Amino acid sequence: MRYCRLLALILMMTTFAPPTGAQSAPTPLPTVAFEKTTLPNGLQVILVEDRRLPIVAVNIWYHVGPANEAPGLTGFAHLFEHMMFAQTRHIPRGMADRLLEGAGATDSNGGTGYDQTSYYDTVPSNQLELALWVHADRMGYLLDVLDQKALTNQQDVVRNERRETVEDEPYGLVQEALAHALFPKGHPYYASIIGSHADIQNAKLDDVRQFFQRYYGPNNASIVIAGDIDKARTRALVERYFGSFKRSPPVARPSVTTPPITSERRVVVRDRVKLPRIFMGWLTPPAYQPGDTELAVAAEILGGGKSSRLYKKLVYERQIAQDVDASQNSQGLVSTFVIDVTARPGVEARALEAAIDAELAQLRDHGPSQREVERARNSLETALLSTVEKLGGDGLADQLNHYNQYTGDPGYLAKDVAQLRSITPADVQRAVRSYLRQQARAVVTGLPGKPVIDDPRVPPAPKAGKAAKPATVAAHEAINVPEPWRAQQPMAGPAPRFTLPQGESFKLPNGLTVIHHYKPGLPLVAAQLVVRSGSAENPADVPGLAGFTAQMLEEGTATRSAPQIADEIAQLGAFLDTGTGHDASMVSLLSLRANFAPALDIMADIVLRPAFPNAEVERQRADRIGELIQQRDDPESVAAVAAAGTLYGSGHPKGYGQLGTEPAIRAVTRDDLVDFWRRHYVPGNAALVVSGDIARGELKALVESRFAAWARADVPDGGVEEPAGTPARLVLVDQPGAVQTALRVTGIGVARTTPDFPALQVLNAALGGMFSSRLNNNLRETKGYTYGISSWFRYDRTPGPFVVAGSVRRDATGASVREIFSEVNAMRDAPLPAAELDTARDAQVLSLPGAFETNADIGASMADIFIYGLPLDYYARLPAQLSGVTAAQVQAAARKYLAPERMKVVAVGDRKRILPQLQPLGLGTVEVRDSDGQLPRRAD
Repeated sequence: MRYCRLLALILMMTTFAPPTGAQSAPTPLPTVAFEKTTLPNGLQVILVEDRRLPIVAVNIWYHVGPANEAPGLTGFAHLFEHMMFAQTRHIPRGMADRLLEGAGATDSNGGTGYDQTSYYDTVPSNQLELALWVHADRMGYLLDVLDQKALTNQQDVVRNERRETVEDEPYGLVQEALAHALFPKGHPYYASIIGSHADIQNAKLDDVRQFFQRYYGPNNASIVIAGDIDKARTRALVERYFGSFKRSPPVARPSVTTPPITSERRVVVRDRVKLPRIFMGWLTPPAYQPGDTELAVAAEILGGGKSSRLYKKLVYERQIAQDVDASQNSQGLVSTFVIDVTARPGVEARALEAAIDAELAQLRDHGPSQREVERARNSLETALLSTVEKLGGDGLADQLNHYNQYTGDPGYLAKDVAQLRSITPADVQRAVRSYLRQQARAVVTGLPGKPVIDDPRVPPAPKAGKAAKPATVAAHEAINVPEPWRAQQPMAGPAPRFTLPQGESFKLPNGLTVIHHYKPGLPLVAAQLVVRSGSAENPADVPGLAGFTAQMLEEGTATRSAPQIADEIAQLGAFLDTGTGHDASMVSLLSLRANFAPALDIMADIVLRPAFPNAEVERQRADRIGELIQQRDDPESVAAVAAAGTLYGSGHPKGYGQLGTEPAIRAVTRDDLVDFWRRHYVPGNAALVVSGDIARGELKALVESRFAAWARADVPDGGVEEPAGTPARLVLVDQPGAVQTALRVTGIGVARTTPDFPALQVLNAALGGMFSSRLNNNLRETKGYTYGISSWFRYDRTPGPFVVAGSVRRDATGASVREIFSEVNAMRDAPLPAAELDTARDAQVLSLPGAFETNADIGASMADIFIYGLPLDYYARLPAQLSGVTAAQVQAAARKYLAPERMKVVAVGDRKRILPQLQPLGLGTVEVRDSDGQLPRRAD
């Protein structure tokens, strides 16, 4: 059971297991209607017809991963995943991404797990044939044009990915060390999926060819197509595009014996972090084998949110941990059960370990209670159900492929859910006793210090002689016979008709706005209580107050304590969260339809009757200081707050991150929190946005009974302050030893209500909003400077920032900034060519249905209607507005809003290595900020 990722689905489900004490008929097991066939060449084809939206998810799994890698080639399966996005015989390099994005594709990517590699796209239903054409050409004709240039580029990209996601990621090296401690060298799971720098760099073109020939044949793959399809026509298309491909040699499933851990293994790893973190890991049964589901439930009981044992004891009661987590990571050869806990400031790792051990001993010796097991099962099942709203990405299509690989049955869902529902306290205790023994574990402790990183330099490539012709494979090396018709891009079918959700609105007498969208089909309801006051309303001397206030809502009411709130929500199988943005504060709720009414009771209670207990204020004060310390470890977060400070200035609410500063957190009083809540959490300043399987009449009755007593009060006036940033154009935060530089090139942008919004969206798509954008194509695909770079406008009620952001190779910091400014200037200097305009514009228009797949997506869009004062039919009119954008309008918007001479460069990295690269760029005197993004305090 893949509970570590919460990726399962439940269809045709109308009821839910009731809370303890309720009596009802047994809940019918969920089912999913699918059709599975196998082509003569061995390709497994799984079709699901789902016409909720005019979109289709295409998801291909190749049954190969690190479990199949040869010694000395760690990370090769993942490197090869990148290679599959290079050119093929009929599709030049970069063309597939441009075509798919221009067709409106969303969730377009690939992924490597230990046992499989996946490639997926979600496209408008009339573009299914385009997606099949692209995926088929990769399977059939990649080798025909594979060359060293593509391999070298992707080696650069993957090594940048390792630097960003492992070496510069807080605790990334610590987590990697856990796998080294659990498995012996040579075991397929010993190395991280991404592999080592040396092995990535040592991969040869012949290795790529052999890997493809061995593992990428149709008989080692399965394709799931789910969505708005006609199954007969789709089956014919799959046969046309994939049916002629030759089989590869048979692939035997890996047979690896994992030696058991017979005595505790202990490792200490130093990393660029401020707080100790402990990882404990055990070897556990493979996916879908006895003990797997029991341990998934155990993980939820131990570390699944605020109702879990570790949270209650270590975070809430003893206040020695900053955060806790537990997961059963189910894999094909062997699974792992992992607990990770971060210490609070001043707490030693050994004290943390002793506290974890005490909770494990308690669970081993006495087992969980019936209510704990019910809470875990209910929470897991709701999370599983929620994933089916999404067809692509890691949703429905991916889960069918997952079941198909690990059980051979795409329809394993009913058995999977039945197994979850059958788990008893005795089952959990038995599994914990059997597998989570102290002598059978590895303990890896991450401590502050200088990390050891093996990142060998690449020797310079030999100078090229005369320009060579593009490489092609000799005829005897090509796997499949060329078919001339494949050179022609398929035509799109008739455009599907679709109306974006509009929602209905009504008001209670006290002024509370209610926005409702009825979405039947799945028994889920998502609700957001939105208050039109966020961090932009913070007093200048108390940054972070809005976020602190929102955080306190879950920490007790007049009738419920913080633990009671967490337990009641979990017992209902619901999820409750609070948070703030720049323009709003939110309380979010996700619930099964059957339990929405009692879940809404709790939401109303925390919004209308928060108690702000003094003890809870102090707990959350310590938590926020711990979060701030952790934020200092993350270069991209540091870059974001430093950019805010230099753009808006220390006297502006937007000059800080959502947490604020440590002095402000320490200075906040209970009275400050209560005052912010009283002034801003008033019905006239709020909206309840609900999307899901609930009719308007029923919702209106529920809302009136729970919110009508909310007393009307004056709506606060939102102040408008002008940015007062510093004059510096070059801002640096020193992180000695950092292997990459977190970059931001930023300037003041525009407000959400600007009439230029459509043109700016198209502009940004072309510049940095798409994978095939100018910035990403230049810095990633051409130069190999970064794993990825992007740009965006943050549209606030008052002008938010324009941002270009990405982590780049340390030695390419200056060159990356130079290229960013070159691309920004190019947008100003010339209109977009017609083909590029079409791609950027169509990507915005045609992808819109995919942005409204889930209730949470719809709710967030409807919330923006309220926050920014947009008309209810805004999204119905948006496609036509985007479609009408011209190249002249894009260029005019670029000249108006992209002013390079006023943009600031923020760099977080190793000052000694990067400042010499930045100084020649003519950006003036460097402004140095600390790891909180603030200017150093002057000595008194």
